[in-house]
Amino acid sequence: MTFSGVYVPLITPFDADGSVALDALEALAREVLARGAAGLVALGTTGEPASLSADEQRAVLDVVTRACRDRNAALVVGANSVGALRELRERPGVDAALSLVPPFLRPGEDGVVAYFEALAAASPVPVLVYHVPYRTGQSLSAAALRRLAAIPQVAGVKLAAGGIDAATVELLADPPAGFAVLGGDDAFVSPLLALGAHGGILASAHVATDRFAELVRAWAAGDAVRARTVGHALAGLALALFAEPNPTVIKGVLHAQGRIPTAAVRLPLLPAATHSVEAALKHL
Repeated sequence: MTFSGVYVPLITPFDADGSVALDALEALAREVLARGAAGLVALGTTGEPASLSADEQRAVLDVVTRACRDRNAALVVGANSVGALRELRERPGVDAALSLVPPFLRPGEDGVVAYFEALAAASPVPVLVYHVPYRTGQSLSAAALRRLAAIPQVAGVKLAAGGIDAATVELLADPPAGFAVLGGDDAFVSPLLALGAHGGILASAHVATDRFAELVRAWAAGDAVRARTVGHALAGLALALFAEPNPTVIKGVLHAQGRIPTAAVRLPLLPAATHSVEAALKHL
């Protein structure tokens, strides 16, 4: 399959006692799917997976898998090691794994390609490369992205280059067949779609799922006038939702809307300031 449309990387809501609010998670998952999301990402960075115990991670994955199965929606799971990918063999219903370009080490393009060759060989499901150079410290040229696209089992890329750079333009000028390009910088997703991206993995779509889905459809249909109008409004929303470290503002908005029981996050994150949440709410 070629992944397209809007995928929501789900937050992990917490109850007042600090435990994972599984009922709220399930309601949220079903709601965004009903509002037009093509699929969900479980245990992505927006879900604070490093702060969850192994039991909590399994419980989250159980809930999200059930929601996707019931809606016949795609399920993507964050998995950043050979071991994590192999564990997916025991997880029916997973459609792809989202795997980060190795952070901090900066192994070079050859090292990145070799790394994903090893991941793809171990994975029971297609792999989506998460390329976010301003976090990993590793930039990739369009040529390197094409080498990744040529690896069997590598199905696409979550592209979060911090804007529209030269490598992005070059890649989308002649995109590899069957290789999905999904925007990962929420504020820049509209121009990326205009260049030919297939969709996005967008945390902002927690709170405006139907509008982001409309944006993808408008660009795919060539309705530039409509797409620009929707895209401009959503860019402002996305900038407000990312005014503080993700997902703190998003959680504040969801709590203000009564959709999750608290706005709590786990360290090293701290809750968003009230003024940041209020600014984001104004965009809705």
